[in-house]
Amino acid sequence: MDLITQAPTGTTMLLRALARYPDRPAFVWDDGRLTYRATLDLIGRFQAAMTAAGLRKGETAAFLSANSAHMWCAGVAAGALGLITTWLHPLGALADHLDVIEDAGATALIVDPATHATRGGELAARAANRLGAVLSLGSSDFGRDLLLAAEQVGTATPVDLTDADDYAVISYTGGTTGKSKGAIRRHRSTTAMSLAVAADFELPAVPHYLAAAPITHVAGTKVTPTLLKGGTVRLLRGFEPEKFLATIEREKINCTLMVPTMIYVLLDHPRLEQTDLSSLELILYGASPMSPTRLVEGLERIGPVFSQLYGQTECYPVSVLRKADHDAARPELFQSCGFPIASCTVTLRDDDNNEVKQGEAGEICVRAPHAMEQYWKQPEQTAETFKGGWLHTGDIARADERGYLYIVDRKKDMIVSGGFNIFPREVEDVLSSHPDVAMAAVIGVPHEKWGEAVAALVVVKPGTQPAAEALMQHVKDRKGSTHAPKQVEFVDSLPLTAVGKVDKKILRAKYWSGQSRQVG
Repeated sequence: MDLITQAPTGTTMLLRALARYPDRPAFVWDDGRLTYRATLDLIGRFQAAMTAAGLRKGETAAFLSANSAHMWCAGVAAGALGLITTWLHPLGALADHLDVIEDAGATALIVDPATHATRGGELAARAANRLGAVLSLGSSDFGRDLLLAAEQVGTATPVDLTDADDYAVISYTGGTTGKSKGAIRRHRSTTAMSLAVAADFELPAVPHYLAAAPITHVAGTKVTPTLLKGGTVRLLRGFEPEKFLATIEREKINCTLMVPTMIYVLLDHPRLEQTDLSSLELILYGASPMSPTRLVEGLERIGPVFSQLYGQTECYPVSVLRKADHDAARPELFQSCGFPIASCTVTLRDDDNNEVKQGEAGEICVRAPHAMEQYWKQPEQTAETFKGGWLHTGDIARADERGYLYIVDRKKDMIVSGGFNIFPREVEDVLSSHPDVAMAAVIGVPHEKWGEAVAALVVVKPGTQPAAEALMQHVKDRKGSTHAPKQVEFVDSLPLTAVGKVDKKILRAKYWSGQSRQVG
């Protein structure tokens, strides 16, 4: 017997943790809670109900819900039965959801009608020829009531029917650079991911974790580590800044995860100064770069609790910039995405797959036990992403002499203007350092002479009216004329993807409609 492959899966670890702390609160939400014992029991009853509904090991089940303890338990139940799970983004479009169901080969759909009744009905009707079972968390017009079926079971002990080599989950990319792709992992990979988060992120000894971002995506990667440490997950169904602040103060939240746009909203909110945030020990932030200027503001006004995480759907996590690295005495680190975590090997490579010299820019390439195995049913893209035996992230970075990484931009976002390579991130950081700028996005737009020109879309802070020429000059003074925007457009807001990143596809579409954009 291979003792290594027979090690417990992440699901078994989770079930053990739930048994270890029976009376502690596992999940809390506005009008309810589940203890560890109740969570364990619910998973077992869901398994019995799913088995009765015909769900079988090796099939794929798609889930759609806002942040919900019950749906999270349903996902664990299905995964432990040996089903492959895939989570539809709660803010995704109908076409995107149908694409995922089709691409993943889902034969079961589980929907929370409290938040997605209309969409559940649409999906059940449009994918009827594929779906063998449609279940809902409560009564609905489109599916069998899974909650009622679980209640009728009585009590049931959950089981883990998987081993490390079974497929576990298909996670779909955010789609910021094209159509979403499915990254598939086996149970050994998802286990490694949870252990990496628990080991390398500075979670409190007993986390009281506030999840406002969707736990179907990166916010959910902190749920299992929180429970492994005997903590509590406080769920919000969305980010409302005033409610978010009040929840931290009232319930003594000690850790949370935010994307930079959420942090900017808090920093600009009038309630921030009146809210007691002293219980906070850790704010993890990631998904997109954060303005160094606004990060300093956060440290001054909220405290030394910030830690940046970096990773992507294909491999998460990759690196972390710890709280101690957010030090005013070392401001250069504010532009870093951190140091590679212990279980991830990182190298920077050029277009010929050769490692670049220290200090030069290259594509971040990784190897890790928690990396995806492949893109689901896309062998050519898988081969391209894993060329040379490394997972190529598409992110361009430099590394300093200690190995800290500094992402300069997405490879596909790079602007080529008059033969010069310009990374938008560098221009965005300068624009965001202007006292009147709340957010900025930089893209390349068509130009007859230079091929592409630098364009900036800017959201200003309330009560300010900076001149476009002043912002152009601000960049020119810091970075030179090549990087200076040739046009500045003031906008009320920037379009965001479902995971909180600025959607540059939408921004570029206005300028590149009918034209092809080449990236050099």
